[in-house]
Amino acid sequence: MNTLSKTLFSLVMLIPFLFVSCSKDEVPAATVVNSKVFDIGAVGTSGISGTATFVEKSDASISIELDLKNTPAGGVHPAHIHFNTAAEGGNIALTLTAVDGSTGKSTTIIKALDDGTPVNYQSLLNFDGYINVHLSADKLSTLVAQGDIGQNDLTGDSKAYPLGSVAVSTISGSATFYKRVNGEALAVVKLNNTPAGGIHPGHIHINSAAQGGGIAFSFNPVNGDTGISTTNVSKLDSGAAFGYEQVLGYNGYINFHLSATALATLVAQGDIGQNVLTGRKTTYTLDQKDVNGINGTVEFAERVNLTTLVTIKLVGTPAGGSHPAHIHENTVATSGNIIAGLNPVNGDTGISRTQVSSLVGGAPITYAQFLMLNAYVNVHLSGTSMATIVAQGNIGSNVGNNAESKTYNVTNSGASSYVFNGEGLTNSSNPNFTFKRGSTYSFNINTPGHPFLIKSVQGTGTADSYSSGVTNNGAIAGTITFTVPMNAPNTL
Repeated sequence: MNTLSKTLFSLVMLIPFLFVSCSKDEVPAATVVNSKVFDIGAVGTSGISGTATFVEKSDASISIELDLKNTPAGGVHPAHIHFNTAAEGGNIALTLTAVDGSTGKSTTIIKALDDGTPVNYQSLLNFDGYINVHLSADKLSTLVAQGDIGQNDLTGDSKAYPLGSVAVSTISGSATFYKRVNGEALAVVKLNNTPAGGIHPGHIHINSAAQGGGIAFSFNPVNGDTGISTTNVSKLDSGAAFGYEQVLGYNGYINFHLSATALATLVAQGDIGQNVLTGRKTTYTLDQKDVNGINGTVEFAERVNLTTLVTIKLVGTPAGGSHPAHIHENTVATSGNIIAGLNPVNGDTGISRTQVSSLVGGAPITYAQFLMLNAYVNVHLSGTSMATIVAQGNIGSNVGNNAESKTYNVTNSGASSYVFNGEGLTNSSNPNFTFKRGSTYSFNINTPGHPFLIKSVQGTGTADSYSSGVTNNGAIAGTITFTVPMNAPNTL
């Protein structure tokens, strides 16, 4: 009995020590320290898309996890990381585990590129590369999904520019520039109704489309089958740096051509950067003069750089005609010298477009200054018949309906409101007004103790007073006059 008891006791005592020994051998599971997700888009009509997630774990391991949707059951899809952007193309840098079509997933543990170059999590985030996923091992030329990674990832900032039709009325579209993490840009051009099988070269040119200029940057051609071109934008053809921010401020325009052998035929065109129109424009009438049936309009449109695109549109011009046009000082009734030359009106289209940033002699002029200019426009029959004027019209300050003059009587209701009368208002408290640039508004003030102020920011006190075009601002008695400047802000 004694012997049995000792044996049992020894076994009982041994069990806890065995458990303690096992617990010391356990290794804590690795946890995720950092991760970054990149989008993988479908190529063509594959319908296969998803994400690539780069994962750094607490045990210093790095994994790349692909998660794709709509992969075919049973499929095996080779995948690689390549050097450069997807728009540029490049050699394989890293072979990934093939994607299982049944799950759409793939996980690759990595320490180095295929050539042995060590990599870590941070170097992957800065990597100049992209991912390709292929249909199968025997169809590597067929891509089903693709996406830029690392420094080539997109930030979410973008700018789109319209491309209008030129020689082919049905072809038009847009050029969108997407900002990359590294400051470069992805340019995606999409044209509608391009002919199947066509290849359409495209370029960014210096100056505005109305002026014309040399080639500064070459796009990858638009594929006529898809109407799409993708190009990485990092430098001009000259080698000068040219990224996303440079595009937004560039003095340029885009041309796309019918083909490499028909570069003279433009299919789409549009201004970019500082030449983009702001949306502010003023149109004036051009009346018939010496030739019956010819009349139209001249439009002044403001660009981002404050210069002006002048567009003449006439009806009734003879086919094959070329009609010189100019801006003259003074009015139609008094006549005057030429102060700006305009491109001739094309008789076939009735249209002329001219970029105007300065007057004859070199004096700069802005869109806002045109609206106040004492001037008129003449369009002539031809270069040899300048005495025959086919269309004519006043512009700027000479157009009577371009400005107005109104007067209001202003009192106050204690400290709570100003009360307006006149010009259709009757005892109206703190109404909203819509003023026209170039027009004059007078306020007859009688507000003892409550100065009447035109301000750039709503609020009490004298801070943020707006003084341009204003006389006697802040008066409590007398007349305040406000002639609205052409460059006045939209809200005061």
